Amino acid sequence: MKDRLGRVGIWTIALAWGSAAEARGFAAEAEELGYGALWFGEAPSGKESLSNAAVLLAATQRITVATGISNIWARDATAMRAGGDTLAEAFPGRFLHGLGVSHLDAVSMRGHDYGKPVSTMRAYLDAMDAVDYTAAAPAEPTPRVLAALRPKMLELARDRTAGAHPYFVPTEHTRRARDVLGADPILAPEQAVVLETDPVRAREIAREHMSRYLAMPNYVNSLLWLGFTEDDVAGGGSDRLVDALVAWGDADAISARVREHHDAGADHVAVQPLGSISDARNQIRELAPALLAD
Repeated sequence: MKDRLGRVGIWTIALAWGSAAEARGFAAEAEELGYGALWFGEAPSGKESLSNAAVLLAATQRITVATGISNIWARDATAMRAGGDTLAEAFPGRFLHGLGVSHLDAVSMRGHDYGKPVSTMRAYLDAMDAVDYTAAAPAEPTPRVLAALRPKMLELARDRTAGAHPYFVPTEHTRRARDVLGADPILAPEQAVVLETDPVRAREIAREHMSRYLAMPNYVNSLLWLGFTEDDVAGGGSDRLVDALVAWGDADAISARVREHHDAGADHVAVQPLGSISDARNQIRELAPALLAD
């Protein structure tokens, strides 16, 4: 799967909200441009991740489609296993199943009690592995990665899955994650980007994106672990934090940040162009020559 992912992919939440027609067009263009993978998220009020993945896989021929992530609280382990295996069998080598524990608010609104993330994920993986799946099976086991930020979840990703998909992280996280994972597991961080050279406007767009994540303890604790301060994460984020989490500038500046992730140990970087699905589509088109030059 590491080779199939390629060095650079696209991550966009817009695929979890826009119409199927928009998503098909976006996916087809990303594939035609040469990106290796297409990532999208799952929110309680957005599209269900596995059926959404099926739409995107059916609209393309080669590109890897990856959930970033499928929320383990949205379906039980039996349904998650069956859904992933169904896609992996139907589209050999093209589906990567990203799993995550989500966040307290998103879990509570479903009526669940948010347990300890690592032990909850470990038990869920145990349950997935124990499923007696007797339908047509994929030629290879469905590859999984975990949304992992801090050492214990990274260790679980290393020991039980194909690797990790960290989200909302700077390049320093990539260095630390590679140290925990070791050489072989997939490390595929997300990197938010803004094609904007004016610092004021770029940081404005970045802070709008960051605001919801800075209200989530999982992400804040990850940033504090990396050495950012309470002042950095307050008030929409310091310029230091904004610039570390969101790459902005021209295509060369954004390409340079992606290379920093690769130099720090990433196998694949999921670039997230901020904005609407049409904004994101324009940006992936403009960024392609610089990002895919290698």
